[in-house]
Amino acid sequence: MIKEPESVKELVYFTRRKLGDKGQAMAWVSKQNCTKCDKALMGKPKDKKTGKVKMRAKEYVCPECNNTVEKKEYEESLTAEIKYTCPKCEKDQEKEMPYKREKVKGVEALVFNCANCDEKILITKKMKKRKDE
Repeated sequence: MIKEPESVKELVYFTRRKLGDKGQAMAWVSKQNCTKCDKALMGKPKDKKTGKVKMRAKEYVCPECNNTVEKKEYEESLTAEIKYTCPKCEKDQEKEMPYKREKVKGVEALVFNCANCDEKILITKKMKKRKDE
């Protein structure tokens, strides 16, 4: 049973999407503890002047020990958790999978198959349209 997150502050990624007319999905990726000190959640670095998180940062930093990990390397080690209703069979399901997006018809998406009917399901990035639409 997948446990829903308490706050988006503990997440790297969160989305709710409609899947066709009958389906829907909620997906999230939780931050992980630092691999070096294991005391705090890794996060994007903060701007020293404003104290705000750098949105387009290329690395993740531990606030305790300042351990730095490249964005791609860190995100590929994470797990996406998904609660969804399949648009084909309309069954409520849960799925855990590596947080790795694939390019499908020009759009990056989390791609998986329904556990019940094997329907291919795409969770695309916000506001993106596939080239066939």
